[in-house]
Amino acid sequence: MNEQIQELSDIAYKNHLARNPNSSFGRRSDYDKEFAELIVRECANVVNDNYSHGSSVVYKILFEHFGVKE
Repeated sequence: MNEQIQELSDIAYKNHLARNPNSSFGRRSDYDKEFAELIVRECANVVNDNYSHGSSVVYKILFEHFGVKE
């Protein structure tokens, strides 16, 4: 796993524990959802930050396709 994905995984884990302080991942799907949304956001941001032509369209398509709120 590269450093960026590991960092997103760590963020998702911390967010999950913040919302569920007594959890030992009994609700693993919450963590999985958070982790997946962070990956989609990161991909959309990379496109938006690095490509000028049509990047805002791709950004919005990624969010819509994966059902992530902006």
